[in-house]
Amino acid sequence: MNPICKMMMTLGAAALMGACSEKKAEQPFRYTVDSFADLKVMRYQVPGWDSLSLKQKEYAYHLSEAAKYGRDILWDQNCKDNLRVRHAVENILENYKGDRNSTDFEAFTVYAKRLFFSNGMHHHYAEDKIFPACPAPYFAELLKAVGIDDADLVDIIYNPERYPQRRSTETSGDIVALSAVNFYDGVTRDEVERYYAGIVDPKDPCPVSYGLNTKVVKDEDGVVRELPWKVGGIYSPALEKICDELLKAREVAENDIQVRALGLLVEYYRTGDLRKWDEFNIEWVKDTLGTVDFINGFVEDYNDPLGRKGAWEGYVNIKDFEASRRTETLSANAQWFEDHSPVDPRFRKATVKGVSAKVINAVCLAGDSYPSTPIGINLPNADWIRKDHGSKSVTIANITHTYDYYAQEFPKSVLSEFAWDEAEVARSKQWGTVADEIHTDLHECLGHGSGQLLPGVSTTAMGEYASALEEARADLFGLYYTADPKMVELGIMPDPEAYKAEYDSYIRNGLMVQFNRVELGRPNTEAHMQNRKLVAEWCYEKGAADNVIEKKVRDGKTYFVVNDYVKLRGLFAELLAEIQRIKSEGDYAAGKNLIETYAVHIDPALHKEVKERYDALGLKPYGGFINPDIRPVEKGGKVVDYEVVYTDDYLGQMLEYGRKYGTL
Repeated sequence: MNPICKMMMTLGAAALMGACSEKKAEQPFRYTVDSFADLKVMRYQVPGWDSLSLKQKEYAYHLSEAAKYGRDILWDQNCKDNLRVRHAVENILENYKGDRNSTDFEAFTVYAKRLFFSNGMHHHYAEDKIFPACPAPYFAELLKAVGIDDADLVDIIYNPERYPQRRSTETSGDIVALSAVNFYDGVTRDEVERYYAGIVDPKDPCPVSYGLNTKVVKDEDGVVRELPWKVGGIYSPALEKICDELLKAREVAENDIQVRALGLLVEYYRTGDLRKWDEFNIEWVKDTLGTVDFINGFVEDYNDPLGRKGAWEGYVNIKDFEASRRTETLSANAQWFEDHSPVDPRFRKATVKGVSAKVINAVCLAGDSYPSTPIGINLPNADWIRKDHGSKSVTIANITHTYDYYAQEFPKSVLSEFAWDEAEVARSKQWGTVADEIHTDLHECLGHGSGQLLPGVSTTAMGEYASALEEARADLFGLYYTADPKMVELGIMPDPEAYKAEYDSYIRNGLMVQFNRVELGRPNTEAHMQNRKLVAEWCYEKGAADNVIEKKVRDGKTYFVVNDYVKLRGLFAELLAEIQRIKSEGDYAAGKNLIETYAVHIDPALHKEVKERYDALGLKPYGGFINPDIRPVEKGGKVVDYEVVYTDDYLGQMLEYGRKYGTL
C-alpha cells in the first residue's frame, strides 16, 4: 500500500459541508468523539452514500463485513499474547461491578482505550510497549473480580522485559528474536534469511511475495518451515468468515472484473497460494470503472523487522468522481513524469502501464487501517505487477476533511507556533492545503509506481530499511514535481509559487515538528518519520554552503527557514536520483548508511524544545477513527436499503467489534 500517514489540511471545510449535506441530522456533525494520552478519536462522514444504488450499497456492506472479520488476525500478528490481554480487558469493561469512578479504574480505562487504538500492547506508531497507569496489584484485583486469576497475564502487561517493542529497532541484536510480532517462532534472523535464500529465485521476472502470508517456525528436529495463513491453516476461523462475506459481495458486484477478482481472492485464502494473490492483484488493478472498491488481505510489511510478512488489512471505499479529475490528469500524463524524472535513464520505466488514480471516501476501515488510517494508498506492492500491469492510487478525501475540521476546533495551531514569520504563515494559509494535496497525489499516483529494478535485483534487497527508503523515494518524486511548471500547465497547481508552501511545511516538519510524536530519549524509528527526517536533514546538510535552509533562533525558539526554493528543488532531485539508484541496484550498504546517518538520531536539545512547544498547544499528535455502522433496512422481510448510522461511542464500538467479529 505504501501509505502516507501525515495529517494534511484539505481544500476546505466548505467542500465537505456541501458533500455531506445528505446527512440527515438537525444538529451540526461532531467530529471529535474522544481524546486520551497522545491520541484523539474522530468519526468521519461518507459523502455519496445515498447516491449509490441498492446493489452497490449491498456490495459495500458485505465487503465491510469481510473487512471487520479480519480484526483478530491483526491483533494476533502484532503479538501472540495480544488477544489474551484484550479478552481480559473486554471482560473487565463489560462485567466489573466495583467502583468505576476511582482514579485507578479511570487509569485502567485509558489503558483499554490505548490498547484498542493500537490493536495490541504496543504504540501504533512508536511501537514501544504501552503500560497501564494503575498499579499492577489493582489490575490483578480487576481480573479476579471477573473470574480471571492469572499472575502471568499481569506480568505480560507490566513487565518491561516482556515484549518491549512490537518491531525491534536494535542495531546490535537479532531483530527477529527481539521483536514482539508473531511472525516467527524459535528462529533467528540468520535462519529466516537462509530459508528464503534457498527458495527465492532472483532471476524470476515475476516472483511471488515469498513469506507474505506465512509464519516461520523451527520444528523440534531443527527444520525451519512456513505455516500458512489460510483456510485450514493459521487464522482459519477468521478467513472462513471473510470468504463467506466476499462470496456474498461477489453476488452483487458491479462488473465482471470485480466478480473475477473476488473469486481469485477467495481461492487465495482457501489455498494460501501466492500465485493466486498475484492473479487477484492483476485483476483488481483492471477495475477502474467501479464506484465501490476495497482492500482485503495480508498487505503491508512495515511491521515485520525483515520486511516480508503482510499485516492483515481491510478498506472499503466509494469513488468521488468530481474530486478525481485532478488525479486522473496525473495518471494520464504518467509517462511524461517518468521520462523527465531526474534519475538515471537506466532506472526509468520505458513504458508506464496501467497507472490509475482517484479520490475516494472511506466507508469502512479495518485491520491495519483501523483506527489509525493512511490518507493515501498505492497498491499493489509487487514491483513486477506495477511494471507490467500498473497500480491503483487513491487519496482519501473524507479522512483528510475530518482532520481539517478537527484542526478548526482548536485556536492554537502548529503553524503559528513553528513557522518563522507572517509571510510563511500567509503562504501556508493561501496555498498550503492544495499544495499538500498535490504532493500527496504525486507521491501516491506516480511516485511509488515510478522507476524500476535492474534485472536480478531482489525486491527485498533493502531489508529492514526498505520501507523508509521507499517512502523517501515517493516523497522526493512528489516534492520535485510539485514545483515543476508542468503542474501549472496541466491546471493542477493553481499558481507557480504555490509549491513553496509545501516546501516550507515539509522542511519544518521533517527537521523539527514531527518529533513531538517521539518520546524523549528515544530514536526516530517509524518508517514515514524516518523518511521525512532523512530528506529534510540531508538537504539541510548538503545545502549548508549555500544557506539553502537556515536554522534561526528567536526568543529561545528554533526555526528552520527555506531561503532558496530553486536550489532546494535541485537537492530533492539529487537525493531522489541516489535513492532510486540504491533501490534499482539493490545497494543495501548505501541504503543503510542513509537511514542510520540522517533518519534515526534526534538532537536531544531540539527534541526537548519541540515537545515543550507542542505540548503547550494542547493538541494530540495522533488521530484515529471509528466507523459508521452500515445497517440493513428491512420491510416485509426484505432488505430495501442500507443506511449509514454515525456512532460517537469509541469504547462501545470496540466492545461491539470484539463480540460480533471475534473469531480467534
